[in-house]
Parts: sequence; structure tokens; C-alpha cells
Amino acid sequence: MTTDATFNPRRFQNRVALVTGGSRGIGRACCLRLAQEGARVAVSYRSGKADAAETLRQIEALGGSGMIVQSDVSVEAEVDRMVSEVEAQLGDIELLVNNSGTFIYQSHEELDLAAWQQMLDVNLTGTFLVTWRVKPGMLKRQFGRIVNLSSLSGLQPRPKSIAYAVSKAGVISFTQSIATAWARDNIRVNAIAPGLIETEILSTVNQEDLEKIIEATPIPRMGTPEEVAAIVTFLLAEESNFTTGQTMVLSGGRCMLP
Repeated sequence: MTTDATFNPRRFQNRVALVTGGSRGIGRACCLRLAQEGARVAVSYRSGKADAAETLRQIEALGGSGMIVQSDVSVEAEVDRMVSEVEAQLGDIELLVNNSGTFIYQSHEELDLAAWQQMLDVNLTGTFLVTWRVKPGMLKRQFGRIVNLSSLSGLQPRPKSIAYAVSKAGVISFTQSIATAWARDNIRVNAIAPGLIETEILSTVNQEDLEKIIEATPIPRMGTPEEVAAIVTFLLAEESNFTTGQTMVLSGGRCMLP
């Protein structure tokens, strides 16, 4: 994994971080970056145990420490068990990256209630459940840093991924509301809205559509998980201590907010 000028091996020393969906892609990149900068990292996964174990192996190869923990973030009982296991093994969770997500690329003719419900259950309700489970401890300690993974789809119309876009727009609204509610309790909450990132989530998108999007991007390429992880760690760190309730866009210029 490459690093940049903001890399600080002591930035998260003695902090405990939970990364949902940490077994691969953006989640894995976040786990590795946090571990490199001193955090003890809990790698949450739903079904990819081997991938999660590989993430932990890479963390340990970097000299870091952590654990893997299984959970379906859309199920309250599983979220409760996950957080309890992390607290018992690593300590109080101070840094949270809500990265678990699912994506379906389909037209409105194909979209049905089951797909709609799946998008909302994992992407939006899952973000809520994990956040609500760590909330009491963060409020008690008067410290917490949360980054929620939204998407460029939450900011722009997406006729071929309607349910996904709605769920990610909900993540942005959720971020803004809880950031306002908890700002005086020293809990900062921000979101990231990536555009095209080189991950397996794009496997359902046809190559022709991907090429059209890249061609329309001012920086004409896809982003990398490591580029997302760099912004995640910035938002978790004290360098961004006056930043809360924001959604940072990483899209190569495809979306430019005022």
C-alpha cells in the first residue's frame, strides 16, 4: 500500500477502529491505512471470512493489530454481538467507518420490492444500526469519530440504480442530522461520496457504460480504494477537528459542489 504526505504512523495510536465491510475493496484499504497509523482495527465482514482473514494478515504484516468479526449489519442482534465482541477483545470503539454496502445495477423495469428493501436494509438501516450501537459509549466518553460511505449516486439521479441512489442519499441526510445532534458531545460525523472506484461492486455494470462515465470524467480514470481511505483517515483524524456533517466527493471532477 502506498502512502502520501499526510501519513502519520502515530495519528491513531491507542485508538480502536471498527470498519464494516472491511474484508476487501475500500474497506480493506481503510483497515490497512488505520492500522498503519496506529489503530487497533476490527475488520467486519458478512460472508467473506477468507477475505477478512487476508485483511487481518496484511494488517499484522504492517506491524498492526486487530481482529475479524462476522456480522450482517442489517440485523440488530448481529450488530449488537459484533460490537460486544470488538469491545471485549480490543476495547471501546472510538473510530467507526460504516462501509458495508450492496449494489444492484438495474433499470426501473427490473427493480422490485425485494431489491429495494435489500438496498435500504444494508446501506441505510445497517449504517443506522451500527452507529446506534456505538453511540452510547461515544456519548459517555465524549469522544467519537464516524465516517459513513455514501456515493455520488446519493447526489445525482441514477435511473439504472434507483434503490441504491435513494439509500445513499439517506446516508447523507443521516450524517448531517446526527452530526448536528452530537457536535457538542465531541462526536464528529462525516460522509464520503465516491464516484467510480476500482472495486468488485462494479461487476454488475457493463463495460460500455463504465467507459462512457470515465470519458465524461475530467480526470479520466477510476479512483482507487487507497485514495478513498486517505480521505477517510483525514476525516477521522484531529486534523479535521472543525469538520462535521460534511459529504466529501471523490469523483475525478464528475461532480463539483459549490
